[in-house]
Amino acid sequence: MFILTNTNSIANHFIAEMRDVNVQQDAMRFRKNMGRLGEILAYEVSKTLMYQNTTVQSPLAEATTNLLSEQPVLVAILRASLPFHHGFLNIFDRAENAFIGAYRGKHRPDETFDIQMDYLASPDLSNKTIILIDPMLATGKSLVKSYEALLTYGKPVRTIIAAAIAAPEGLKYLQEQIPEADFFIGSVDEKLNHKFYIIPGLGDAGDLSYGGKL
Repeated sequence: MFILTNTNSIANHFIAEMRDVNVQQDAMRFRKNMGRLGEILAYEVSKTLMYQNTTVQSPLAEATTNLLSEQPVLVAILRASLPFHHGFLNIFDRAENAFIGAYRGKHRPDETFDIQMDYLASPDLSNKTIILIDPMLATGKSLVKSYEALLTYGKPVRTIIAAAIAAPEGLKYLQEQIPEADFFIGSVDEKLNHKFYIIPGLGDAGDLSYGGKL
């Protein structure tokens, strides 16, 4: 598991601004920081992918380098992941993409809920590397349901889960349910509260990016 904040970097500034209630008033700034974090995590993911030796012709001579042998498939969990996903797409700019509309249903009196899924569009995933991109990894239930739905489009050769902020409970659940997955996380926070929101977290990433919803 790769956790970005385990090492000091400029990414700490981006995450701090996303958490800051004063900076959060600027939705454009929030989206920009989420995108920046996506770019940094995508770069870290890129170090673990498969490469092949390639020759490139410059104006003066041939140069040899290692290039990706295959682009991953980027999977965005709508709507909150869009800025985060865009950061990944800036790095993997030739990648195919899948989009899933998965979200929490209404909370019951005991604060439990079901995951609703209203939309899924995906390319063939057979023998490909997929990156499930969701900024807030809370319970992990939406990611598990998304992954199970994606398997109807083919069995990937590798599954990567990328999150900006994660709760330890959600990470544990995903490791149990999708043991083959690799994780790239911005920050692992303290816990989930009684409503299953991440503490300290940063709030609702979708609302902070695009405004509130009814």
